[in-house]
Amino acid sequence: MYDVVIIGSGPAGLTAAIYTSRAKFKTLVLESSVFGGNAALIDHIDNYPGFPFGVSGADLMESFRLQAERFGAELRMEDVIGLKNASGAIKTLVTNMQEYQAKSVIIAMGAKRRELEVDGEKEYLGRGVSYCATCDGAFFQGTSVAVVGGGDSAVKEALYLAGIASKVYLIHRREGFRANQTALEKMMNHEKIELKLNRVVKRVEGDALMKSLLLKNLKNGEEERLEVEGLFVSIGLVAGTELLGGMLESREGYIVTDDNMMSSIPGIFAAGDVRAKKERQVATAVGEGALAGIAASEYLQE
Repeated sequence: MYDVVIIGSGPAGLTAAIYTSRAKFKTLVLESSVFGGNAALIDHIDNYPGFPFGVSGADLMESFRLQAERFGAELRMEDVIGLKNASGAIKTLVTNMQEYQAKSVIIAMGAKRRELEVDGEKEYLGRGVSYCATCDGAFFQGTSVAVVGGGDSAVKEALYLAGIASKVYLIHRREGFRANQTALEKMMNHEKIELKLNRVVKRVEGDALMKSLLLKNLKNGEEERLEVEGLFVSIGLVAGTELLGGMLESREGYIVTDDNMMSSIPGIFAAGDVRAKKERQVATAVGEGALAGIAASEYLQE
């Protein structure tokens, strides 16, 4: 039995754990993949306050983890697959290993990368296809790679990969970009980056490893084969809330909360990228994690 079980160990989850465990509530953090969440995979964070020259995501999140553990929070690597008796005073979380009971729950599982859903994408996952340039970019030293997307993350990944690969193609279904103008101009002027606009990926091809992409031009319908050894998909995020089965009020899959991070069910809170909101930054996740931790503590006191 725990006072608080937190699903996810990203900036929001670990911040919430710092607040609840410091308030002397028995706190458990459950993580399915990497302690620190997506933030731990970021090569360099330049806009988090207190680090004038930036900090690596791994180093920042390790500090969060150590601080939460110093106050007594428990961290376990288990995948939460279900939530039972959500409306009851005692809620049951089902993981791939066991069950836990909790008086309150904070959902901070973040969001995951959206897939292209084309032939060969799943087949070559880990054999050329990736959803994280900072995680897997080093495997493509001196090779040709492609990035799909038109937002900030796609542009940043193209620039990051340009420092590793011999050639980077950016594939985008439109001509316009939603990315930060400064990063966009830097990408446009980079000698290693070539744009493939008005195109979509139809198929990922190869043998034991990925070898090429079949592209379709959306303006004239023509197809072309692009020889690359890596494909980095960066077309947005989707909330990882499948385990909730629609039990909480949501918008486009993201959990709706009030100003205190309370969901539509009392005792269940949400913070970070899993919330329905506009901006998804480490700094905003930390603020929401703090609010969720305080609100959960007040809920338990009441």
